[in-house]
Amino acid sequence: MTTKSEKTNTTRRKFLLAAGATGAATIAMPQVSRAQTATLKLQTSWPATDIFTEMAQQYVERVNSMAGGRLKIDLLHGGAVVHPFQVLDGVHGGQIDMAHTVTVYWYGKHKAASLFGTGPVFGFNANEGLGWIHNGGGKELFEELQTQIMKLNVKSFFSMPMPTQPLGWFKKPVTNANDLKGLKYRTVGLAADLFQAMGTSVAQLPGGEIVPAMERGVIDAFEFNNPTSDRRFGSANVAKNYMLGSHHQATEYFEIMITRTKFDALPKEHQAILQYAAEAASSASEWKAMDQYSKDLQELIEKDKVSVIRTPQSVFDAQIKAWDGLIDTLGKDAFMKKVMDSQKAWVRRVVFYNMMNSTDYKGAYNHHFPGTMKL
Repeated sequence: MTTKSEKTNTTRRKFLLAAGATGAATIAMPQVSRAQTATLKLQTSWPATDIFTEMAQQYVERVNSMAGGRLKIDLLHGGAVVHPFQVLDGVHGGQIDMAHTVTVYWYGKHKAASLFGTGPVFGFNANEGLGWIHNGGGKELFEELQTQIMKLNVKSFFSMPMPTQPLGWFKKPVTNANDLKGLKYRTVGLAADLFQAMGTSVAQLPGGEIVPAMERGVIDAFEFNNPTSDRRFGSANVAKNYMLGSHHQATEYFEIMITRTKFDALPKEHQAILQYAAEAASSASEWKAMDQYSKDLQELIEKDKVSVIRTPQSVFDAQIKAWDGLIDTLGKDAFMKKVMDSQKAWVRRVVFYNMMNSTDYKGAYNHHFPGTMKL
């Protein structure tokens, strides 16, 4: 005869076994995302051999790795679908899903684009500029430009604080600001307005067209971005004077753009991966630049016999004066004035702290490497 106590114990054992089985099933079948796999086509604005293509690849690799196969980006080189300067149109219209570019390449549609890279020199470097974008109101202003002013079907993220861009490549060294007058010079964005104000004739060309234009005499001098890109382009074959330092493009960043309707349709975790991969690639690209740009500068000096010269102070002074005139003109547009006022408020506070607090890096360098830097 079964007692009441035995029945109770049997019932309890069955319950515990059932609970254990349920728990095991829960462990064996965790709740994972069932988001459908999405493949996005990303075109760059860069030639296949440019280091910027490698930096675009850093972003693609991070997205693909973090997404676990459920989101995938295919990388296309500049010109694969649309012209390198027209990736904004391509993303907006859906001909391509994404692009790796710079805002200055579409400043012809609205000059405010250049304020989010290659704008006036207020005293901040590119890393401080990215701080403004992320924490000083810049991304909100850029969103306003995209959605309210230009009505673009585009969502963008910023990545990679670029070092100051050289004044560029010249057949004869620039000894003062007057040497720039009358030159046919390649640059882009508001820098084009700046050099025109300084008496230079400007041609705006994508990277892959620069050296051929120099060879044909279409331009007399040019800048692109950095020693590595410049060396890979074959710049040393068409000029031997490389002027470092300039106020024309003191800050710039990559713009990683995606068709907004496609971004909005993605699961939230995919949206987050696309956003945060840009931040991760930003650091990776900056560190890659430190290593490769410095190596290639030494290669230009030692192997290619290029004369690397610091831009004279008179050019910096003339550029600041020209920027003052442009700032007054640009400030007549209410939105552009709002952007520049926001940047200046950030610079006044952040750069004050950074400059007041920074150690004497130049003095320390000269102590350990005397005679190396002739400035």
